[in-house]
Amino acid sequence: MSTVNTAPIKWAQRSDSLYITIALADVKDASIVLADETLKFKGKSENKEYEVDIAFLKPVDATGSTYKVLPRSVQMHVMKKDKDEDEFWPRLLKDKTLEKNQVKIDWDRYVDEDDEGGAGGFDTSALDGGMDMGGGMDMGSMMGGMGGMGGMGGMGGMGGMDMEALMKQMGGMGGGEGMDGMDGMDGMDDPDSDDEDDDDLPDLEE
Repeated sequence: MSTVNTAPIKWAQRSDSLYITIALADVKDASIVLADETLKFKGKSENKEYEVDIAFLKPVDATGSTYKVLPRSVQMHVMKKDKDEDEFWPRLLKDKTLEKNQVKIDWDRYVDEDDEGGAGGFDTSALDGGMDMGGGMDMGSMMGGMGGMGGMGGMGGMGGMDMEALMKQMGGMGGGEGMDGMDGMDGMDDPDSDDEDDDDLPDLEE
């Protein structure tokens, strides 16, 4: 049975949100479940299995949070639940020991609470197109679902068959000269009949 390793975490915060990075490269088979009080992650990196199972110091808003699996890490923008408090957390996790062993400050994104106004919010451009964690979303099952959708790509081939059949039908119409034959309907207006109509005009004038 393979050994499951604890994934390293980096974090930074603003008064309204957290920016959490799981520092693993080329993550495969990622499963991420965010709840209001916990975060669970499982995935493979360099053929090793990793997991995260943490309880936050305070509740977060899973519905408004997003994440994205990037080539060099998994990044998450997690919204705090109690935005009205407008305060910085002293640490990320309830468990001080776990925090000491597993969590580090993300100094690239860190700002002091007093400097937050000048720093502004997090740059979340790296998360563009990322997944909405919406109350706990399993990335593994989502990827499985997307794989199923990928299998539906075969329907594109069916579409091509339909198009080909349609072209044949249109070709058949052309082969039957159905459209050209309709031009012959103009011939139903006999030139002689036009002459007869012209002969009738003087009678109408009288």
